[in-house]
Amino acid sequence: MTYCLAIHANDGLVLCSDSRTNAGFDNISVYSKMHRFVWPGNRFLTIMSSGNLATTQAVISKIRQDLNQHALINLLTVSSLHEAADYVASTSTEVQKIQAARDTKSISFEATFIIAGQIGTQPMETLLIYPQGNFIYESEVYPFLQIGEIKYGKPILDRVAKRDISLEAAARCALVSMNSTIRSNLTVGPPVELLIYKKDALEMSTYMLLTDKDDFAKKLSESWDSGLKQALESLPRFSWEVAK
Repeated sequence: MTYCLAIHANDGLVLCSDSRTNAGFDNISVYSKMHRFVWPGNRFLTIMSSGNLATTQAVISKIRQDLNQHALINLLTVSSLHEAADYVASTSTEVQKIQAARDTKSISFEATFIIAGQIGTQPMETLLIYPQGNFIYESEVYPFLQIGEIKYGKPILDRVAKRDISLEAAARCALVSMNSTIRSNLTVGPPVELLIYKKDALEMSTYMLLTDKDDFAKKLSESWDSGLKQALESLPRFSWEVAK
């Protein structure tokens, strides 16, 4: 399984993804699901992927091939994030058709993507691309997008991820969301990739690769566990407890 998320704050973007792929309990590997495409001063784009590994790898490979071969439509020629999402969606659906045509076992070749970034002076944007090729933006009330195993890490995002959140707080929120997912689902796992993009930078601002042995990741996990226990103890008491 996979877990990737993007938080769109006023000051920038925070992107986070795990690196575990699971094709059965005896076939677990590590692959990056965060793919960066940066032309400093021109555009900054990141694509995160979830779903069938053969499909996601083929899609990213085709995107890089189009760039290398100067295809008429590629990530450097599109004029907006909307066009970029449409291009990735078309590439994904075409790859899925090719993969399905070779299939003899009715395997699902579906893949889902998040594309986030900024082109020139245009506003930053994040979009979620579904396997069918349609895509959506994040909502104004909940300015984040998730793909993969989303349920375990969503509660903290619902409560904390708002437009006015600082990038550092958003990054900690993303890591807590990822930590909660990893603790609850063994098919999601480190290394964890964390990327922070500052508005209008048009280049990568901060990138971290956190393993399960990373001191910062350990401290964050321990602090979150401790904070949850303290919060539980500080909750209002039942009437029969107060009477004692």
